[in-house]
Amino acid sequence: MSSQPAAGMTWRLACLTLVVGIGGSLQFGLHISIINSPSKHIQKFMNQTWVDRYDSHFSQETVKLLWSLTVSIYSIGGLLGAQLTGPLCGKYGRKRTLLYNNLVAVLAAVLMVISRTVGSFEVILLGRMLYGVNAGLGLLSHIMYIAECAPRKLWGMITVSASLFIAVGKLIGLAFGMSEYLASEAAWPFLMASSGIPALLQLVTLPFFPESPRYLLIDMDDKEGCLKAMNQLWKGRDHMAEMTSMMDEREVINGVKSKSVVDLLKDHSVRRQLIILLLVCGGLQFIGINVVYFYAYDVFQNTGIASGQIRYMALGMAITEIFTTILCGCVIEYFGRRTLLVGGYASITVILGLLTATLTLKDMYSWMPYSSTVLIFLFILSFGLGPGSVSCPLPTELFLQTYRPASLTLYGFVNWLGMFIIGLGFPFLVEWLGTYCFLIFLMYSLLMTVFVWGCLPETKGRTMLEIMEAFNHLNFQKCKKKEDLENNDFAILATKL
Repeated sequence: MSSQPAAGMTWRLACLTLVVGIGGSLQFGLHISIINSPSKHIQKFMNQTWVDRYDSHFSQETVKLLWSLTVSIYSIGGLLGAQLTGPLCGKYGRKRTLLYNNLVAVLAAVLMVISRTVGSFEVILLGRMLYGVNAGLGLLSHIMYIAECAPRKLWGMITVSASLFIAVGKLIGLAFGMSEYLASEAAWPFLMASSGIPALLQLVTLPFFPESPRYLLIDMDDKEGCLKAMNQLWKGRDHMAEMTSMMDEREVINGVKSKSVVDLLKDHSVRRQLIILLLVCGGLQFIGINVVYFYAYDVFQNTGIASGQIRYMALGMAITEIFTTILCGCVIEYFGRRTLLVGGYASITVILGLLTATLTLKDMYSWMPYSSTVLIFLFILSFGLGPGSVSCPLPTELFLQTYRPASLTLYGFVNWLGMFIIGLGFPFLVEWLGTYCFLIFLMYSLLMTVFVWGCLPETKGRTMLEIMEAFNHLNFQKCKKKEDLENNDFAILATKL
């Protein structure tokens, strides 16, 4: 096996990380938070549009239904965008996919701007869905592209930037929403169109950077282009070890084409990686991060914080998430993925148990709401330092190049589906269980603590072939039929490791 690469961070790689993040995962975080501020104005516009058309008002239930559709259609668009990631990244490359994806955001922004002029709330629904497509495709393309542009020893730190830009997007959305001008009835279409700005920035700047070196060498068989890309991104660094590692992987793959999601689901040789992908990465929504954000407002009110000041506490939560994500990026190559995941899940399990208790007893003791506030910030810290950040680099490390687009497509689908399920079912869950709803997320976190501890080998500092070798003895013992091994591409690859 090849030795550890000596390549390190360069100013050009840092600039690429910034450019990819601006038009990638930042859009995902932005649309999670920015929708809340103009909600009353948009609902009023929907009702007024109906009055202008038919001279009758919506019922309150209809307005709520339309607003729920406005919020949830974003997840539907995200599901669609996630499914496009694998085919587009495989056919057009990671860089061009990101560039084309910006056109979707620009179109959605135009629709938001003209929605009031044309007097159509349906245009808002279409724009929200397109934003979802943009976020679903952009998030996964961001993770895939930036991971393949990073030297192996910086893989974790660079890929965690996807989580960082999600948190930055949330912060920007909250900050924009606090603006009395942008969140006003006169300016809300421009607030909803603000995603067009980062999309335009990436459209202008990304062409100055190369395609992913791994994609050029392994997928396109372009050794000269790969060398040129590495020289651009890692100028002045020793990248021969990286080239050797990619050549080894290319030799092992030996012409095996990129696989589809169906191939991934049917292949017993990568079953363990698939289960880890679905549970640890795809199931991120079932940790309860969005539920904690929801309860935070009630907790802050119970501590006596004025309603007008709660939004500043929300900003504090977003800043905490940014801080912990940066911290994770700094320590992930030291502690490793497995350690951070186990520690994060275990901490979240304990915190959710304590939060359930403090919320249940909040009326018995005056200091309980303050304890709940501390626990909320500790939860965000544990989430950002553990599963929230590690879930970005891990999917890129579980599979060789042939399965990476399909694996990220499946990861995105499950994650967006989880977001849709939680968004749709959470109000009923709260009505049924109240504060005890956290126990469901507690059980999931506890399960993941045990699962990661027992089933996930450490990927820190290993080449892709070394990671595959660590999984092979676990996967192939399940391929009991001889013909399965003889006809399975990855079983054949394993014999070459």
